This record gives sequence, structure tokens and C-alpha cells, in this order.
Amino acid sequence: MYRNDTVVPYFALVFSAALFLMAYLNDRLRVVHEAGVVPHLTVGNIGLMAFALVLFVYGFIGLLSNWLEGSELRPGKHTPEPSSLPMVAGVVLSLLLVMLSGFFVRTLIFANNPEIGYYNATTLQAGVFGAMMFILAVLIAIYKKYFIEEEVLAEDEKGDFPW
Repeated sequence: MYRNDTVVPYFALVFSAALFLMAYLNDRLRVVHEAGVVPHLTVGNIGLMAFALVLFVYGFIGLLSNWLEGSELRPGKHTPEPSSLPMVAGVVLSLLLVMLSGFFVRTLIFANNPEIGYYNATTLQAGVFGAMMFILAVLIAIYKKYFIEEEVLAEDEKGDFPW
């Protein structure tokens, strides 16, 4: 009835990877390098990477939508299939999230310890925080897919709403 296609998101992901590769090769494969000068990003490279990032997010959201909602939407209530695998995955990911949050607090304390000196651990902190947010997003997606009953509503084409 209502199709949730994956062709456009796959194309967006492939095109974004090609744009990232173009930006990388444009920066690294220059014929003439000045001696001792590290190649830097140009305005064109930054524009390519920004457009590629937008396409990547669009493609990822499309594929995630297809995985969460299915490829064909049918009106009515749909209950998730009971299984113990999502529960085990949720428990394991929750424990990993707790461990990473404890490690994140330790990196904050380590970076602000006057006894051993102040260290700039922002890269490690950003990586740990990014991993925590990724695990949280996976937990939310698992919860949406396997634990929430969803309802698909359909309207007539001649509905009362202007959209």
C-alpha cells in the first residue's frame, strides 16, 4: 500500500562516500606540494564534505526508517514479535553504557587532576562520549523495533487537512 523504498537511501550513501573520496583525493593527490607545507582543506573540499555529510544523514535515516517500519506500511495495529534476543542485547548495551559513563567520568577527573598535572584529554573524552551516544541511539532503536506496538493510520485523499 505505502512503500518505504531503500533505493534512494542506498544511492545517497554511495554518493556521499564518493563525495568524501573526491574531497580526500583532491586534498592528497595534488601534483605540486610546497616543501614542508601540510595540505589544507579548501573551500571546495569543505563544501563537498558538508554536502556528503547531509547525504549520508539522509541515507542513514532512510535505511533506519525502512528497518524500523518495514518496507511496506499497512494500516492497523502491529504488535512486535516476542523474543529474548532484544532483551539480552538491551541488557548488554545498558551495562556497556554504564561502564562507558564511568570511564567518561574518570577521564574528566584525570583531565582536571592537579597532582599529576593538567592533561588535555578532549579527544579521548569526545570519543567516549560519542560511543555513549551511539549506544544510546542503538538502545532506542531496539526499543522502538522490538518493544513498542505501532499503529499505522491512513487518511482519504480528500481529507479535511490542507496537506
